[in-house]
Amino acid sequence: MGKTKELSQDLRVRIVDLHKAGMGYKKISKVLDVKVTTIGAIIRKFKEYNMTINRPRPGAPKKISPRGVAMMLRTVRNRPATTRQELANDLKAAGTTVCKETIGNTLRNNGFTSCSARKVPLLKGAHVEARLKYANDHLKDEPSYWEKVLWSDETKIELFGLNSTRHVWRKKNAVYDPKNTVPTVKHGGGSIMFWGCFSAKGTGLLHRITGKMDGAMYRTILRDNLLPSARDLKMGRGWVFQHDNDPKHTAKATKDWLKKNHIKVMEWPSQSPDLNPIENLWRELKVRVAKRQPTNLRDLERICKEEWAKIPPGVCAKLVVNYNKRLTAVLANKSFATKY
Repeated sequence: MGKTKELSQDLRVRIVDLHKAGMGYKKISKVLDVKVTTIGAIIRKFKEYNMTINRPRPGAPKKISPRGVAMMLRTVRNRPATTRQELANDLKAAGTTVCKETIGNTLRNNGFTSCSARKVPLLKGAHVEARLKYANDHLKDEPSYWEKVLWSDETKIELFGLNSTRHVWRKKNAVYDPKNTVPTVKHGGGSIMFWGCFSAKGTGLLHRITGKMDGAMYRTILRDNLLPSARDLKMGRGWVFQHDNDPKHTAKATKDWLKKNHIKVMEWPSQSPDLNPIENLWRELKVRVAKRQPTNLRDLERICKEEWAKIPPGVCAKLVVNYNKRLTAVLANKSFATKY
């Protein structure tokens, strides 16, 4: 618990004067808006020592001077990956010797917390500029525009993916009880690549990708899954297709196929998974699949397709309705990666 704020000398004198005038503790508390317990402590102090001044409070002096603290804070703001040992070395060079624990406590007291750095896509200058342009171009678009977008992407789902991080309640001596363990195999037990799409109206088809996908396979996927999904979701006229800038997606043959089928494609900034709401849907799918604990790849494919179809349209609609928040976050973070 931190130290309480001390009352001013003038206020202490007023408390004593009111007490001398015959006023009770509760009445003084009400008049001066000070706790009754504080009133009592000040008056007892006056009676015992005939004094109202603040007495020195106990406590060891700070090991790091205010100037040293300012130097530390400036360093971690400019270089967040600086270690406690490096900060200790900097302070030692300036004439102050402290341990790493003191460094950590000082940083925590100033609002800093040691965390694992988030992994995000590498953004070069061209990527940053493209993200900025995309956010500015679409910031004022109405929700009705985003409702006409059919989002797509590929993802890999491992057989024992999210299960490997399951938490259990157990007693200290029950670490290896089978009920408290998660069976694992090398390389995640295998995985499946999927292509999927969705809109504000719900999820489209989920297609298993067999083997290495090339441009011809991608166009076959679009023919057999994109067009039927657009019809099933009743996208109507003027809908827009979103996919990223993977070379298979931007190949001339793919562009020609999209043009031949009169599909309008959204201009997309590279290295921007945080701008594609299907990433949130992939996470939703993986959580749902992990709960059903598939035991082989055939089960995994079946469960993935079942759970993908079960995702409520309301979840999809919420991701799309709130899309402008992503654009605002991109602009607020100067086009760098966001929490999405």
